[in-house]
Amino acid sequence: MTPTPTPNPDLWLIPALPLAGAAINGFFGRRSSKTAISTVSLLFCGAAFFLALWIALGFSSAAAPYVCDFAHWIRIGGFQADFSFYLDQLSLVMMLIVTGVGVLIHIYSIGYMWDDDGYYRFMSYMNLFMFFMLMLVLAKNYLMMFIGWEGVGLASYLLIGYWFTKDSAASAGKKAFIVNRIGDFGFLIGLFLMIKYFGSLDFTTVFEKVAARPTETAGVGLLTSIGLLLMVGAAGKSAQLPLYVWLPDAMEGPTPVSALIHAATMVTAGVYMVARSHMIFERAPTALMVVAIVGTLTALFAATIGIAQTDIKKVLAYSTISQLGYMFLACGVAAFSAGIFHLMTHAFFKGLLFLAAGSVIHGIGGEQDMRKMGGLREYMPWTFMTMGIATLAIAGIPPFAGFWSKDEILWKAYSSQYGSWVYWLIGVITAFITSF
Repeated sequence: MTPTPTPNPDLWLIPALPLAGAAINGFFGRRSSKTAISTVSLLFCGAAFFLALWIALGFSSAAAPYVCDFAHWIRIGGFQADFSFYLDQLSLVMMLIVTGVGVLIHIYSIGYMWDDDGYYRFMSYMNLFMFFMLMLVLAKNYLMMFIGWEGVGLASYLLIGYWFTKDSAASAGKKAFIVNRIGDFGFLIGLFLMIKYFGSLDFTTVFEKVAARPTETAGVGLLTSIGLLLMVGAAGKSAQLPLYVWLPDAMEGPTPVSALIHAATMVTAGVYMVARSHMIFERAPTALMVVAIVGTLTALFAATIGIAQTDIKKVLAYSTISQLGYMFLACGVAAFSAGIFHLMTHAFFKGLLFLAAGSVIHGIGGEQDMRKMGGLREYMPWTFMTMGIATLAIAGIPPFAGFWSKDEILWKAYSSQYGSWVYWLIGVITAFITSF
C-alpha cells in the first residue's frame, strides 16, 4: 500500500526556474552582454539544482512521496488531469541527474559557445530543455509527462539544428523530430487506452486499477497492449531498434548539446517511462519480454556499428545507443532499479566523454576524424586524464561506477525469473565490444 503523499508547495519551482531563465534570455538576450546571458542562464539552473538538493535532503527521511497540486487543468465528465508534481525515489534520482549534470554542461557551454553569434539563443534553448525534462520526470500523471515528453522533442529539435544554415544540421534536427513523432504515436494510443479503460491518467489511480487485474500469462490483453504501445514511445525517445536512426545524426548539434541530450537526459526518458510504468509491465510478461529482446539486440547491434566509426562523436553516439539497450535489458527482466542505476552512472561518464571529446575537437580546430588524432596527451593533459577515467568507467573496469551498474544488470539478466542465459551472454559480449 502506498503511503499517503506529503504536500510540498515548493516542488513546482524546480522546473519553473529554468523556464524563467529561458524566457529572460530568449526575450532580452539579443540586447544583453554575454556575461549577463551567462549569469542568467547559470543562476536559474544553479538555483534549480540547489533547490532540488534541499528538497532531496528533506525527502531522505520521509517515507511518503511529495506532491504539489499546482493548478486544476482538464475536467471532462469523470476524467480529470491536473498540473501536479510528484516526487518519489525514482523521480528524485532523475531530478538530481537532470539538474546536476545540466548545471555542469551549462558551465561548459559558456566557454565552448562564447564566440558564437547566437549565444543568447543557445543558452535560452538549453534552459528550455531543462524545463521540459524536469516537467517530464516530476509529472504526477501521464498527460503532464507527455507535455514534457513533447517539449524535450521540441527543444532537442532546436538544439540539434542550432546551426540551421548548415544543411546537415537542419536535416538532423528534422530527422530527430520526425522519428520521435513515430514513437509518440504509440505512446499516445497507449494513453487513450488508459483513459478508456481506467478513466484516468494519474499514476496512483492507474496503478491501483492495474494492480487489481490478473497477470496476463496467455495472449495479448489490455495491459500487454498498453505496455507494447508505451514501449514504442520509449523506443523512439531512447533510440532503440528500429527507431535509433536519429541519434547518430544528432551529433550535428554543438558538443554541449550532445552531452546534455544524448548522455544524461533526453535519451534516458524512455527508460524512465518504462520504469515508472513498472506496474503495467510486471502484469504483462509478453511486453516485458519485448522490452528485453529489443534492448539486448540494440545493445549488440549499436556496439558493432560503433567499432567501424571514425568520427569521435559518432563513436560515442553508437556507444550511447548500446548503453540504452543495456538499460532496456535491465527493465525487460524486471530489474528496474538496476536499469535506473545504470542510467545514473551512464549520465556522468558519458557526459564526461562528450565534454572531453568537445575539448579535443575545439583544441585541434574542429577536426572530428579520429584517424587524424594522436599524441595529444602532452598538449591536453587534463582532457587526457578526465577522458581516461570516463573510458575506464564505460568499459566496466572496477572500481569505477560503470562496473557496478553493468555487473548488476548482467547478474539480473541471468538470475531473474524473466531472465535468460541468452540475455546474459549477449550482454557480456556487448560489454567487451564497448570496452574495445
